[in-house]
Amino acid sequence: MADKRNAPRTAMPTRVPVLPVRDTVHFPSLINTLHVIREPSVKALRRSEESDHMVLVLSQRDMAIEEPRAADLFRVGTLSQALQSSPMPDASLRVVLRGVTRARATKVFGKDGLFWADVVWLEENPIEGPESEALIRACIDGFTRIVQLNRDIPPETLDSVMHAEKPGLLADTILHHMPLRSAEKQALLEELDQRARLEKTLAALRQEEQVLELANHIRERVEREINDSQREFYLREQLRVIQSELHEREHRVGEYDEYLELIQNAQMPPEAEEKAMSELRRLDRTPAASPEGMVLRNYLDTLVNLPWSKGTRDSIDLAAAAELLDVRHYGLPKVKDRILDFLAVRQLKDTLRGPILCFVGPPGVGKTSIGRSIADAMGRKFCRLSLGGVRDEAEIRGHRRTYVGSMPGRVLQGLRQCGSRNPVMVLDELDKLGRDSLGDPTSALLEALDPEQNCRFSDHYVEAPFDLSAVMFVGTANVIENIPAPLRDRMEIIPFSGYSEQERCAIGRSFLFPEALKEHGLTPEQVELPDCSLDLVVREYTREAGVRELNRKLAALCRKVARKIALGETQHVCLDEFELRASLGRPRYSGSLVTLKDEIGVARGLVVSELGGDVIPIEVSVTDPLGPAPELKLTGNLGDVMKESGQAALTYVQSVYGVLRKDVHIHVPEGAIPKDGPSAGVTIATALASVWLNRSVRGSVAMTGEVTLRGRVLPVGGVREKVLAAQRTGISAVILPRGNEPDLCDVPADQLKGLDIHLVDDLQEAIELALLP
Repeated sequence: MADKRNAPRTAMPTRVPVLPVRDTVHFPSLINTLHVIREPSVKALRRSEESDHMVLVLSQRDMAIEEPRAADLFRVGTLSQALQSSPMPDASLRVVLRGVTRARATKVFGKDGLFWADVVWLEENPIEGPESEALIRACIDGFTRIVQLNRDIPPETLDSVMHAEKPGLLADTILHHMPLRSAEKQALLEELDQRARLEKTLAALRQEEQVLELANHIRERVEREINDSQREFYLREQLRVIQSELHEREHRVGEYDEYLELIQNAQMPPEAEEKAMSELRRLDRTPAASPEGMVLRNYLDTLVNLPWSKGTRDSIDLAAAAELLDVRHYGLPKVKDRILDFLAVRQLKDTLRGPILCFVGPPGVGKTSIGRSIADAMGRKFCRLSLGGVRDEAEIRGHRRTYVGSMPGRVLQGLRQCGSRNPVMVLDELDKLGRDSLGDPTSALLEALDPEQNCRFSDHYVEAPFDLSAVMFVGTANVIENIPAPLRDRMEIIPFSGYSEQERCAIGRSFLFPEALKEHGLTPEQVELPDCSLDLVVREYTREAGVRELNRKLAALCRKVARKIALGETQHVCLDEFELRASLGRPRYSGSLVTLKDEIGVARGLVVSELGGDVIPIEVSVTDPLGPAPELKLTGNLGDVMKESGQAALTYVQSVYGVLRKDVHIHVPEGAIPKDGPSAGVTIATALASVWLNRSVRGSVAMTGEVTLRGRVLPVGGVREKVLAAQRTGISAVILPRGNEPDLCDVPADQLKGLDIHLVDDLQEAIELALLP
């Protein structure tokens, strides 16, 4: 009776490719991985992949033969199946084989550059009964001792031996892992009687056990002899390490004294000094090369370098402060007036916990630079924290020291860098703070900005309260609505308006152009910029509320001039209109942003954003309804508030001029830009009334204002920026809510020249002013 682990004969081929192997013997039912390099072997595997993946693995008689012949191969081998074949970069193969059964090659011959064999399957003589069980147990016990003595055999191999259910499979598994010579393994492979194979396997196990025990005995005896000779060497090495430790200890004593002196000179509060001394004692007990020692040193360095008691004395001279503000900043009369009021109170009462100023306005109008001027006027140091994009609360409060790479928060880092406990600290871009799963940095700022709490500001890294009450905080933002209400409640908002074209020309002439000449190594004698050319740059190459783009254009002109002078082409350049256009190229804003043409269904609205004021057209069109009832469609990336304004305007127009059974489409161009707010109500109602009455809207009229269902016009914000935008665009008449009349005082008188300002209370009045007869 054949062994059950042998496959049925009907599934076996009679002629298979031969895979010659050296210095190894494969056994059935076991997995082997081979690196096949020789060309005949590679061809044999390739040919097997074309049929049933079966090959006959035959061992060489002489392992030294590189190119064996058929006579150099044993005739008994293992019929194996190629489970996986992976090509290597050197054209060799890495193949995984699973032994299937013992087989005898009745004929081996070469053909097509590889060996072929006609095979006969060999049947094993099984063993059963108590004798089989006794031999199995003896082999398992013997192999277990071999694994314990031989470290080269992985302990995991015991699992595969334990799970071998048949005597023949048990013997093959043990022989596969035994360190026997290939000839011995080949003889056991050819042994078909399972009893004889188990007995020979047991004999091989006992012989190997004796060899391993003798090897271990020899190794132990040699180690004892070596230990005696090495003992003196080890003692000398220990003496060297002790002497090194003694030297490091002397160094550590100096380090302790150095930190102790720094802590005493830092004049910390008692709570912080107690914490520093506690960490210093821990450092003294910590090994020098320990990672914890580096953490403690960084912490102590932070504590001793914080300005616990270092500060500057305020030196406030209101006349000098006013002169400084006028020299450095053009315009901004209300902002300068409020700053001088603040400085006056600080001069009279030095301990005043005054309000925290927050400058809100478009980019490039001087919010951050005026904070530096405040520091210079008070004789204090200046510190700026850029908070744009900060999402982690630890950026404000610091990281706890349990984290790798922890450090203090930005507030204490800023104080440490400037070296003063009472600087002017500008919190830049407060409206750009974010929040996520790591916490809300806005909430962490509340403690720093609250005068009732910041005298004991808690930083997670320092773990000791720090007094921030002497710091003068100044915030900046572009959009006040993006500042959370609790944080906004702790600050006094000072609005910064955008500059008019005349103001930007004056700033360019007095501040930007001289600075650009200095930065590019030029002198006023080398470069001449006529007023008409500067006006042209402001009017046709820039359109902004601040002066950053203007500064970039002036820098570009200076670079062109510097190049010509460096090449020796000229020593003096007059930047007239021709030279200006040759340097800056085609004007970017050669025309108005909106069309000033009289049209039906198009009204011009005044808006304000973080970039300043602007004029945008609002278009209305009506079509036959596509559904059973007319619909209102609003497009242009509008917010909810602006959509509600459109609905309110449509309701008013229908109540006054009647209902049209038409679909109404209201569109605000530049759909990629989000738009929101109630101030477009008057503009939308005017465009709707133009369509209802079939009357054109005056192209030279722009308007702003919120509307109600009863037709009342309510005041809105940003009047100064909107009026400046209208004047810059070429609008001749502006319709404003009567409630905004006081805001006209903020508009420079020269900007109101040529503008007809119409103040209205009722929407009907605004419509009649805007529509042609």
